[in-house]
Amino acid sequence: MNNQMHPFHMVNESPWPILGSMALFTTACGLATWMHYKTLTLMSLGSTATLLTVYQWWRDIIRESTFQGHHTTKVQIGLRYGMILFITSEVLFFFGFFWTFYFACTNPDHALGLQWPPKGIEPLNPMEVPLLNTMILLASGMTVTWSHHSIMLGLKKNSSWSLLMTVTLGIYFTLLQATEYFNTPFSISDGAYGATFFVATGFHGLHVIIGTTFLIVCLARQIYSHFTTKHYFGFEAAAWYWHFVDVVWIFLYTSIYWWGS
Repeated sequence: MNNQMHPFHMVNESPWPILGSMALFTTACGLATWMHYKTLTLMSLGSTATLLTVYQWWRDIIRESTFQGHHTTKVQIGLRYGMILFITSEVLFFFGFFWTFYFACTNPDHALGLQWPPKGIEPLNPMEVPLLNTMILLASGMTVTWSHHSIMLGLKKNSSWSLLMTVTLGIYFTLLQATEYFNTPFSISDGAYGATFFVATGFHGLHVIIGTTFLIVCLARQIYSHFTTKHYFGFEAAAWYWHFVDVVWIFLYTSIYWWGS
């Protein structure tokens, strides 16, 4: 940065974007192969390549931001705008699922028995596991906010413990949702109800897994003192994403689990 006459980060050439694209394409092909031919070879290869690429790509970004000083104040402003636009695109992504759900449940046709939930479908009790999962995510929202404020105040021990609590709650949520899926009395092939339920809640579950992974990386970085009271955007982006996941779940719970049942 000493020889640079501007505050922006000129990114070096990197093999990770093209390798990541190839790995994700292999994973998608492997997923289709698994669904049709019940073989996991291609999907395992693609998943392994994706994880290796993600690890090395994140390693380079952490090096650039923490040790090389490339993430200046100007660069962090751009990263914040980028994260805001990304979360906006995720909002629109889930908006399509909610649109489909409300269209189907407010206009049930003859194939659905002219009623919602459709005839023959036994919906889940919203006062059982779904309510527990709601409490877990709301609690995780509080702990991640606690961690955020602790980092801003320079309280490393408090931020680490509260972030560990958030990660634990995220893993617990995922395990409960997996158990719920195994015990659900209907499947994704049970018409509009099964499709909207599993696609919407399943993609939310995927976002919880991604957010938990994001927070685990932040926890490791916090333990190694990568964050300061002025330089912590990596964690801030993870916290924003986690709050987005919380809000989406509240809409899912009130719409699909409670009102839709």
